[in-house]
Order: sequence, then structure tokens, then C-alpha cells
Amino acid sequence: MQENERLARTFEEKRPRLHAVAHRMLGSADEAEDAVQEAWIRLHRSDTDTVENLDGWLTTVVGRVCLDILRARNRREEFFEEHADPSAGPRPQEGADPEQAAMLADSVGLALMVVLDTLDPDERLAFVLHDTFAVPFADIASIIGRSPAATRQLASRARRRVHGASPLPDLRRQHKIVDAFLTAARNGEFERLLTLLAPDAAMRADDTAVRIGAAPLTRGARDVASVFSGGAEAARIALVDGSVGAVWQSKVRPIVVFRFTLEDERITAIDLVAEPERLRELDVVVLDG
Repeated sequence: MQENERLARTFEEKRPRLHAVAHRMLGSADEAEDAVQEAWIRLHRSDTDTVENLDGWLTTVVGRVCLDILRARNRREEFFEEHADPSAGPRPQEGADPEQAAMLADSVGLALMVVLDTLDPDERLAFVLHDTFAVPFADIASIIGRSPAATRQLASRARRRVHGASPLPDLRRQHKIVDAFLTAARNGEFERLLTLLAPDAAMRADDTAVRIGAAPLTRGARDVASVFSGGAEAARIALVDGSVGAVWQSKVRPIVVFRFTLEDERITAIDLVAEPERLRELDVVVLDG
């Protein structure tokens, strides 16, 4: 009993770092917690007397669990792309609650999250473990089943893609402005909406959005603010093709996507996209559940 209690205390001391490792690799607080819990289960079932470096052992276990999750995620996405109903529109990713969205913005960074999602599981794990948590390549190699030299190449390739990616927009700034706009809309803060809109701001709606009830074109900050003031209850912040926007969705698919154009800390244009064919072309990741 005393040994179990000692092991539990030791694990709790290491839990924050393990969660940080899993969170950075998975981009999901819930999945990170699942990975850490699985590490505890495996530790509890193992003969710890043979473990010389508990930190390394736990990091290896969490890494392997995360790798399994990332590979399963890729298989699900490939299956969905192959079998999806083309009339259903894009599938929103199972997303984050507000706490998770905040954690992503703070500890992962929205821009980095966008780039990491372009890496394959092995590249992502090699890059995150080595560049962020200083795990030796030899240890990473044992997780992904490759040689240390091949693992080093994976991390190098991922690093070039991360640092050499086309200039990413300032997603933190976008997130702050769009979040402030939606909050002001829900609270009916008309004057606050005006401060967030450029004087000549315009809102355009495609034909499907018009049939739902939007005006084809709304010009001027006051008229656009009037449309949103007291509304937007169902709109949720999302990444839309790598930029911060919003989405109104059913349980299974987006109904309307809001694309924002920003200049000089103000919103200059809002485009409402609701046509199924256009929605299918958009990559939508809900950040605020």
C-alpha cells in the first residue's frame, strides 16, 4: 500500500509536464488528459523496480499513446474523406470547450496549431518532443520505431515546415477582435460594435444565406452593427481555412460560415457563406464549443 501511495504521489508531481507534452502533441486538452491517464494505468501495472529513469519512461509511454491517437485520427479523417456524403458539407472537428480554446491559444498558440496539423504523426511527435521538451532522438526513435538518424531527419523536416511555412496571419489578434465582436453582439452592445467595425464596413451574403434570411449586401458600420446587435447567439469562433472566423452549425455540419476581413484592428468586411458547394471547400475547426 505504501509503495502504491508513493508511486501515486510521484506521478502527480510529474502530471503537469506529461499533460503539457500530450497537449502540445494532440492540441486537445481532453485527449491529453486521456493520454496521461493511460500512462498512469500502464505505470500502475508495471514493475517499477526495473525502471531506472521514471521521467523518460513516462514520457515514452505518453509519446506512444499520443502517436496512436494521432495515427487513429488520421485514419478516421481518411475514412471520412473517402465515404463522406458530398452534400453534407464539411465535418466540424470535435472541438474544444471555451477552456480548451483558451488553453490552445495560451500554451500551444493558434498559429503553431495550424502548422502542426499539417505534419504527419511521426514528424509531429519528433518535432514536439525534441524541440519543445528536449527529449533525445534516441528516446524518440524507440517510440516511433525508427533509427535515431531517421528520427533526426523527421524533426529537421518538420522544423523546416514550421519555420518555413508561408507567413501565418496574426491569429491571436484575429481571435481577440472576432471574440470581442461576437461578445458585443450577444450582449447588444451597439456602440462597442461600432468601435470594432470600420466606418465603411460591409457584409455580403451568398444566395443560400439570403434564402435563410440575410440581406445580400449591408453597407456601413451602423447598419452592420444593427444586424448583429443582440444576435449571434449561435455563432462560434472557428478557424476557417487557417484564419479566425465564426460558424453557425447544426450538430453534424456548418450551416453558415462567417469570414472576417480585418485591417488596422477593425473589421472591414464580413462574408456569409452558406452554399453547400462552397462550404465543402472550407476547412472549419471550431474553437469555441
